[in-house]
Amino acid sequence: MSSDHSPARIAASVLLLWLSGLGAAGQFAKIGVPFSEIIERFPDAGASLGLLLSLVSLIGAVFGMIAGGLVARIGLRRAMLAALLLGAVISLLQSMMGTLAPLLASRVIEGVSHLLIVVAAPTLIAQMTPQPLRNFVMTLWSTFFGVAYALTAWLGMPLVEANGLPALFRFHGFYMLACSLLLAVVLPRPHLGDNPPPALSLQDFLRAQLRAYGSARIAAPGIGWLFYTLTFVSLLSILPALLPVSQRETMMTVLPLVGIATCLLAVPFLLRSLPAIRVTQFGFAAAALMAAMMFFAGPILPAIGLYASLGLIQGSSFAAVPALNESLEDRAMANGLMAQMGNLGNLLGTPLLLVMLGRAGIGGLVASVAGFYVIAILAHSWLELRRRREIAI
Repeated sequence: MSSDHSPARIAASVLLLWLSGLGAAGQFAKIGVPFSEIIERFPDAGASLGLLLSLVSLIGAVFGMIAGGLVARIGLRRAMLAALLLGAVISLLQSMMGTLAPLLASRVIEGVSHLLIVVAAPTLIAQMTPQPLRNFVMTLWSTFFGVAYALTAWLGMPLVEANGLPALFRFHGFYMLACSLLLAVVLPRPHLGDNPPPALSLQDFLRAQLRAYGSARIAAPGIGWLFYTLTFVSLLSILPALLPVSQRETMMTVLPLVGIATCLLAVPFLLRSLPAIRVTQFGFAAAALMAAMMFFAGPILPAIGLYASLGLIQGSSFAAVPALNESLEDRAMANGLMAQMGNLGNLLGTPLLLVMLGRAGIGGLVASVAGFYVIAILAHSWLELRRRREIAI
């Protein structure tokens, strides 16, 4: 093995890619966690402040699959480094913005940076990692969003309180820049045989997009991911109102950490004996049961069980991408579809569940959540049947 692809260099690259993922998640967390400070900074903005979060999700929901195809064409390494540099520049510029309009415009560009990172990084990780370690590192990658939010709350908020919101943006910008520079040194360059495929015509590109949507292998992780993201963030927003005041802050800290712990401790163990999709289905079944128990036993213990179950879905869904797809291009398309479905779920989840809670109360809320999970199980079963038929043919 060449020094470019030595075990130490691969391990360092995987770690840096995960740290870069924290930066990508930070593009959400730096707005979502200190949102009350942003409201104080722009007191007359009203509902338009919500666009600071939703614009990045909207870019992912619209262009996720396009990014999957684009990243595979321009090269994973090149796309990753460019996205980190773009994110660094945007965040540093945001630290100097005193009005809302340019900040909103910058979030559109930041959405492009975010999307390229969350497509390129897991594809690179799966490509570089030996098979015996792949399930673990893909599970590690899946924790990037929860870890970034926890770190922003733990370390970022004291920075904001001491030095103001621009300080958080500056820190994030320099963090992204550091990740880019370190990856430029450490991340192995592709072999000559690993060069991106030749450029496609627009017609061929659109045909590849349609093939990915119709593929039971490429689409499967993303289809399940949609139902996960419909509830993960939205329940963190809605559940506090259903909990005793004295327990709200503690529960909102505990729930994401429970999911991360389950993901890191249980998923690699389960993947030794079960296919990734089976672990995902088991997670959805357990989550549906926990959601139903909220109606009968109150929300506290079932909510902890629910987020533990979501941790199973989180890790196994990312592990399913390389498990189901052999080629680099198919993996990039699968990660692009996961990004698209994840952003779509984040956009739609909170409004949908708030409507159900308002119209049908806690019963309507838990029925909707459990229903999403049951649909996910059925969708995965249908896609698995299609894959078996393809093998039989």
